[in-house]
Amino acid sequence: MNILRGGVQEFFGLDIGTTALRVVELRSNAGVSSLLRYAYVPIDNKLALSDAPGDQQKVAQAIQQLIADAKITTKNVAVGLPSQRVFTAVVDIERLSNDELAKTIKFQADSLIPTPLDESKMDWSMIGDSPVDKTKVEVLLSSVANEFVEKRLDMLESIGLNVIAFEPDTFAITRALLAKDAAISTGATMVLDVGHKATDIIININGAPRLTRSIPTGSEAIIRSAMQNLNIDEAQAQQFVMKFGVSKEKLEGQILRAISATIDILTSEIEKSLKFFQTRYPSNKLDQIIVTGGASVIPEFPLFLANKFGINVEIGNAWRNVAYPRDRQNELLAISNQFGAAVGLAERVES
Repeated sequence: MNILRGGVQEFFGLDIGTTALRVVELRSNAGVSSLLRYAYVPIDNKLALSDAPGDQQKVAQAIQQLIADAKITTKNVAVGLPSQRVFTAVVDIERLSNDELAKTIKFQADSLIPTPLDESKMDWSMIGDSPVDKTKVEVLLSSVANEFVEKRLDMLESIGLNVIAFEPDTFAITRALLAKDAAISTGATMVLDVGHKATDIIININGAPRLTRSIPTGSEAIIRSAMQNLNIDEAQAQQFVMKFGVSKEKLEGQILRAISATIDILTSEIEKSLKFFQTRYPSNKLDQIIVTGGASVIPEFPLFLANKFGINVEIGNAWRNVAYPRDRQNELLAISNQFGAAVGLAERVES
């Protein structure tokens, strides 16, 4: 999804997350992306989620300082859009000429997207034949409210940045976490990004999203469950969850029991997504689940998912398609689960 298009070759990716700001700048040469610079800084989630002008200005100042600290000199930036603010759907459309297709999509979008069409920015791309009707094609449709994009654009322009594109975080994360040859794979991959406030589920075929969902349950809810059920404070809950995870053996399974209701919410939503996908795409087998975000570092959580669904589960590596010095490997892998969106944005190919 491109809200803006630029044809710009030199730019960086900016992820304005709920708990941190992240920037990544890459250099592309002969099809290989090399890491130039990256940086991040924690941010108060109340500040990040606030629409108040004063809070937005504080976020802008934090971004400006982060860019300076990272020694990024270009003003061109590709910016992520949080999934909770973006409507995304795959729709079946009659096979038409490009002009007719655009008109039909606009007509259909008016009844699909949650905000009025004249108050939204919308983009679409054709992704292939419909799996349910061979006379139709599948179209990936995304929209976001004008007001949100314009406020974000004003905030970034106020510190001298030139926004070349807005893109949903889910698309950027997928780009970073999937191997470059994913576009020629016949199988499907689920990306499970467990953030602070929400979890995103994205199922891809041939490198293109076929299902995207955002669930309002994230790592914060897991920690809160531990706090309430064990009657401990937030710091202790964080420590216990990140040390003992979903193990049945450690601490006699107390942590697992404390957080099981929240984990069940996540797994239930994953199961619903799998059933929907398998119904619509019966000829495409889900090969693997790639886990990223906060839950990817909860001990035994990926193994828990693998056992429950009988699917290969791996921990995502945001840097998998990026070249970097070998002596930085440990440093980069330690933060990989938080950098999917920023890396994916930096990997965009502008045209």
